[in-house]
Amino acid sequence: MVTLDRAPARAADTGWIACRRCGVLLYRKRFLRLSCVCPDCGWHGPLTAEERARHLFGDDFRIAHAPGAAVADDPLSFADLLPYPDRLRTARARTGMDDAVLVVRGRIQGRPLVAAIMDFRFLGGSLGTAAGEAVTAAAEIALAERSALLLVTASGGARMQEGALSLMQMAKTSNAMAALDEAGLLTVTLVTDPTYGGVAASFATLSDIVLAEPKARLGFAGPRVIEQTIRQELPKGFQTAEFLLSHGLVDDVVPRTATRHAIGALLAATGPAPAGWGAGTTDPTVRRPERLADRPVREVIRAARDVERPTMTDHLALWGARFVELHGDRTDRDCPAIVGGLATIEDRPCVVIGHQKGHTSAELARRGFGMPSPAGYRKAERLMRLAGKLRVPVVTLIDTPGAHPGLEAEEKGQANAIAACLRTMGGLPVPVVAVITGEGGSGGALALGVADQVFACENAVYSVISPEGCAAILWKDAAFAGTAAEALHIDAPSLLRLGIADGIVPEPPGGAHKDPTTASLNIRDAVVAALRELAVRPAHSLVAARRARFRRFGTAAPAAVTGAGASAGASTGGAAQ
Repeated sequence: MVTLDRAPARAADTGWIACRRCGVLLYRKRFLRLSCVCPDCGWHGPLTAEERARHLFGDDFRIAHAPGAAVADDPLSFADLLPYPDRLRTARARTGMDDAVLVVRGRIQGRPLVAAIMDFRFLGGSLGTAAGEAVTAAAEIALAERSALLLVTASGGARMQEGALSLMQMAKTSNAMAALDEAGLLTVTLVTDPTYGGVAASFATLSDIVLAEPKARLGFAGPRVIEQTIRQELPKGFQTAEFLLSHGLVDDVVPRTATRHAIGALLAATGPAPAGWGAGTTDPTVRRPERLADRPVREVIRAARDVERPTMTDHLALWGARFVELHGDRTDRDCPAIVGGLATIEDRPCVVIGHQKGHTSAELARRGFGMPSPAGYRKAERLMRLAGKLRVPVVTLIDTPGAHPGLEAEEKGQANAIAACLRTMGGLPVPVVAVITGEGGSGGALALGVADQVFACENAVYSVISPEGCAAILWKDAAFAGTAAEALHIDAPSLLRLGIADGIVPEPPGGAHKDPTTASLNIRDAVVAALRELAVRPAHSLVAARRARFRRFGTAAPAAVTGAGASAGASTGGAAQ
């Protein structure tokens, strides 16, 4: 039976302690009130499992699992300098816990959550049979209750005193995580310092979303092992949360004060849509080409590329969307040219993914001028798969000159990354809506454009190649870019006539950059109206209609394609347009 009062969680809570990072003296009671975060340097001190539970849930939690007789205390009759049973007795007396993992049920912002919380004080948070059983039981409870699962990790690795049985816990817990994937339940890891070895190489990094506390370390082999084994000099900050974020291995670094809010936002962005969602929204899209004014294509291109045109992050802010940005492709890095994450649009959970340019020279350069690397497309594909698992719609906002060209992009598999997005997006079992908000350049744009309904803003362009590139290749002179643009039929009326776009989102006079709020809200309303229409369709119907939509391109009557499933779009809110 797990108890929380068998021993005090900490020693006497009076007196002073020194911060382990900056050395400043901290009054212990104040340090505890600050959840063990140094007010001077931000060092995040360790929390006990009970303290972590109270930090997350307040007093509204209860024990969800007790190891009992499910596992043997000393399966190998192991002894080193001390018999293993003696080590266990000492750890239990010191921590008040049966083993290194505490499993609790609770609620955050009113939403249920099962949490498996590791306590480093118990034999370094090592993964033995009891700890593995607790994590597995937590996953099974979440599965039975259809609840999200939170894993709070702190571990030095596998427990040597239990030999290969400890090793088997990696597979055991990984299988439990797979069952949650198959059931479509959200899993979140909060990495605390340190998380190494078998824990890092199993359940800790298998969650849908991996958050980390500042400076928390995560890795398979620790720096000391690496340095001593292969004599390799390690970069500064190696394996810290910030290092991992830049290398695409965690979704975000979250200060302890923001942890509860961040987890609550994730839970809120994975539930069902409210009853009657979107009923009061008027669809602003124009679905008949004759209702659009033909304008010189040079003017359209100039407006599409205007640096003041609202960007992906501008749209999310103007929509009032609660957005939790997720980073990284889980293998290499995070690409800032693509922004994505979980969001609520008018209180409906969605995954939103889009190209991000910027308004200043510095931001444009940092974002790669909206030209994604392979890591950007792999991040996008990861988020698409997450949407499919959680059964929430996908909304994409497209604005890119094209995928990033260059040596490194080719070395990292740019073509493979784009192709994977096309395939994944085409088979998603959820509604997908794409909006070309500015430039839609080549396969770099289409990678986010395999949707049930595709809209283009009034001053957007969409093309197989830039007009300049086309002119340079076919006319042998970039000065013919305007002529090439007209020949390519890249403007909104042409896209609608060709069936490439299902509808055109009107812009304010002069373009979206003249009135970003109105332009953005028009896009939001178009998205809401489309998602409301698509929401009633079963998954197999969505996939079949989406594939049929793209199957028609190049056949005798491409203009017949008017929405997700041929004539469906023209018979709904767009009929009046």
